[in-house]
Amino acid sequence: MTTKEFREFSPSIPKEPGVYRFLDEENTILYVGKAKNLKNRLNSYFGEKKHQQYKTKALVRNAHHIEFTIVDSEHDALLLENTLIKKNQPRYNVSLKDGKSYTYLCIKNERFPRVFFTRRVIRDGSAYFGPFTSKYRTKVLLEVIKRLFPLRTCTFNLSQGNINKGKFKVCLEYHIKNCKGPCEGLEDEDDYNDKINQVKNILRGNFKQVKDYLKKEMAEYAETMQFELAQQIKDKLDALEDYQAKSTVVSATIKDVDVFTIQSDEKYAFVNYIKVINGAMINSDTIEMEKNLDEDEADLLSFVIPVIREKYNSIAPEVVVPFDVEMEDTSIVVTIPQRGDKAKLMHLSEKNVSYHLLQKKKAQLNNIGKQTSAERILRTLQNDLQMDVLPFHLECFDNSNIQGTNPTASCVVFKNAKPSKKDYRHFKIKTVEGPNDFASMEEVVYRRYHRLIKEETPLPQLIIIDGGKGQLSSAVKSLRKLDILNKVTIIGIAKKLEELYFPDDPIPLHINKKSESLKLIQQARDEAHRFALTLHRNLRSKHFLGTELTDIPGIGKKTAEQLLTTYKSVNRIKKQTEDSLATVVGKSAAKKVFTYFNPELD
Repeated sequence: MTTKEFREFSPSIPKEPGVYRFLDEENTILYVGKAKNLKNRLNSYFGEKKHQQYKTKALVRNAHHIEFTIVDSEHDALLLENTLIKKNQPRYNVSLKDGKSYTYLCIKNERFPRVFFTRRVIRDGSAYFGPFTSKYRTKVLLEVIKRLFPLRTCTFNLSQGNINKGKFKVCLEYHIKNCKGPCEGLEDEDDYNDKINQVKNILRGNFKQVKDYLKKEMAEYAETMQFELAQQIKDKLDALEDYQAKSTVVSATIKDVDVFTIQSDEKYAFVNYIKVINGAMINSDTIEMEKNLDEDEADLLSFVIPVIREKYNSIAPEVVVPFDVEMEDTSIVVTIPQRGDKAKLMHLSEKNVSYHLLQKKKAQLNNIGKQTSAERILRTLQNDLQMDVLPFHLECFDNSNIQGTNPTASCVVFKNAKPSKKDYRHFKIKTVEGPNDFASMEEVVYRRYHRLIKEETPLPQLIIIDGGKGQLSSAVKSLRKLDILNKVTIIGIAKKLEELYFPDDPIPLHINKKSESLKLIQQARDEAHRFALTLHRNLRSKHFLGTELTDIPGIGKKTAEQLLTTYKSVNRIKKQTEDSLATVVGKSAAKKVFTYFNPELD
């Protein structure tokens, strides 16, 4: 849209609050904005241009026409702008850069709910808590929950009908007191749900309710003279208090608040979020946004606060911010602290966002012209799998078991995103009878890393198992036996949909099909498959040789090899005359071979 065209359009623009939209020739919305005064705001796009950002100039140049909607107040404009941005995702509006695969704790929507670690949220009525930016913190929290409350881990459908029919039997978890046996009706559903409610309190940071629950249970055991059980509850209380002590307690006077601060440069804005419940900091994250136009920080913060609160399931009635922002929900109290505990919280958030911005700039300076394609791929893989270290050394395992004969396995090694063929290894299955992929995988993984540990050779950062949850679980068993599961990252890749599975996570991870990291995983999987088939074919050839030619009385391995080298196959040897065979292996051997395959002519 040219300045001349805008001047013709300008007289029709009112000086009232509203929302405006830049559109292209095909009526696709390019940008949505709000304004206290529509006329003044739109005039700013077509006035003095030398101070405008390049993207703002590009927006004006690419726009074909402008539309606007008048509303009653600035608050209405904010609501309408947010709705239009969410619906149309305009290319020039702010983009949240959030490609991380965060972790969650899921309380499954089922009878006798399970509690487990996952990376994917499925809208099936289950309760998800998180996201947690630290995988380690998530697992520590899950261990605390398991220690406090015995819960089931099986995936059985524990309907009342199935339990009454006696379809299930208690497992090892029951015998080691990690579960109370709801599968056999040994635990009442109401009692189980009481424990789930306390788990939810822990995940929400409401430790007082959990302590009260445990103290009441301890008192009941003490009254009935069950002092051993009372002591067990006391130990659980101590564990809970130990975990709570490791949380950052910021104030005894502050209850539930969300703290937000922002810093930006020409291209990006960074928003730090601190979630405080009952005076304890239970989560913190820094969100990166790509700025497409010259939005001010107040507008950016107004846009991102509802997004972050929704993401973290926050219902805090108060937000702490460095300056005034407009909120969609007018019931939320906006506080701009000048002193006291809330001001200290805000300064802590500002330190976090300043550090994040500084690290971003350092990384950009360090990476200019230095990052190789291998580093780029490995860093992408590290981010996709949320690993703590760069997967410079990865290993992939595959089984080969064609028609139930000669079961073998292979291990291929990639270093710096490239095959390291001198480190490839073949395995003949020794302890497994018949075709059993799960047991075979357990054997070869154990043998591989038992040897590396014995030889004091460095372990890989990433282990890839060709197969789904079954093969992965078998490999994990071996890593647990060797006590190295926490030292490596292990995943399984299922062929059909290229799904990635993690241990103890029933929900697969799907990486973009065009991602370089997925292509590297696929390359390792395909190379492991090819290498496994190589050994398998060799074994089959030797087996065939041994059962056909070397079964002939008087014919040894060398004679058989001479014949196969000349005639290429046993079928062709069978069709030769005795004289023809004699030219290769001599008259005596030729007579034995010919007679063996042609007994009717003897």
